[in-house]
Amino acid sequence: MAAAAHAKLRLAIGFVKDRASVGKAILNKRSGLSEIEIAIIRATGHDNSPVDDKYMHEILFLVSNLPDSILFLAERISRRLNTTRDCHVALKALLLTHRLLRGGNHGFECQLRSAHFSGHLQMSPGQWFTRSSDPLVCFLHKYAAYLNERMGWIINPGGKLEPVTAPGCDFGCYRERSLELVFHRLPKCQLFIDKVLECSPYDDLPSDRLAQAAMCNTLKESFLVYTAFCEGVAALVNMFFDLTLPARVIACDILKKASQQSLKLQELYGKCKRSIRIRNLEYPSVEVMTLDHVKALEECLSNIPTGVCNSLKSTSISKHLHSGMDKLDEVRVKMEWKEREDARLKMGLSYSSASFVSWTMETKISNVWVVFEDEDAMDSS
Repeated sequence: MAAAAHAKLRLAIGFVKDRASVGKAILNKRSGLSEIEIAIIRATGHDNSPVDDKYMHEILFLVSNLPDSILFLAERISRRLNTTRDCHVALKALLLTHRLLRGGNHGFECQLRSAHFSGHLQMSPGQWFTRSSDPLVCFLHKYAAYLNERMGWIINPGGKLEPVTAPGCDFGCYRERSLELVFHRLPKCQLFIDKVLECSPYDDLPSDRLAQAAMCNTLKESFLVYTAFCEGVAALVNMFFDLTLPARVIACDILKKASQQSLKLQELYGKCKRSIRIRNLEYPSVEVMTLDHVKALEECLSNIPTGVCNSLKSTSISKHLHSGMDKLDEVRVKMEWKEREDARLKMGLSYSSASFVSWTMETKISNVWVVFEDEDAMDSS
């Protein structure tokens, strides 16, 4: 009874605060901006219900008519998050940010991301929410950490999530795209999955209605990233025997982590199916890569001295990408075909493994005539 009375009192006081904040925003009478602030206050009210989509659409409509209002929107959401003492209001401010990031067009998404990286949109809970044993407060901090990582990803025209690449990084040929997928995107996918696992731990799922709504959005995005994760693992396994020695050392470390993550994702998705009230989620079938597969690959490195392996592990992946494979040819280990086949059989994997996405070569036909040196000499004679 005391808890119920306390909850009702909290809602009543929160309702009064929201009405006062709305009245203050109306008195400001700034052209268009006051409507944005009112929509933010109403979307992040003190009740325990998820963010209503009508407020998100209202904000997107108002911002589209005021192109210079993105920074104002970001600052008002940040102020709402930093000044409130109510955990539900803070969580709804993060949820609103996530919904706007998912619901806006490409231009709005880029501007909101720029506002975050420039410091106008801050997603760290305020000083009132120190880390404690309260499950909802713990989830609030983990969800904020997830959203900070999510800002480094963008929704492509196909509706899939992909990490934001630096300007000028255009991987044209098949070899460059393969390396970019394996040594750049796959580690980014693994970092993203780590944040999902921390935000939604399978051993302690939050039962709060608002927290489960946030988890639902997080799980939906993890399904998209898991597809890219599988593609990266498949490409890495297929090209492993053609990599240079430093690249193989890096690949083994990546595959070890992939093995652990696939097992944790399988457990998380299994528990979420049973405990989350939202039933319209289409969970992917997680393919678990066991550590036995990785150990079979590590046997290819067993004859290398320990000091060499340790020095190779410190090689930067980005440096490996930009310096190219040709600079590492002096340490390339050439294996016989029979040795390759034996290792593949030990792993139980092949290039056409049904557990992973296939990786096919690309053929380009050129219509440009090439004059060879001998033909040029004959013409001159």
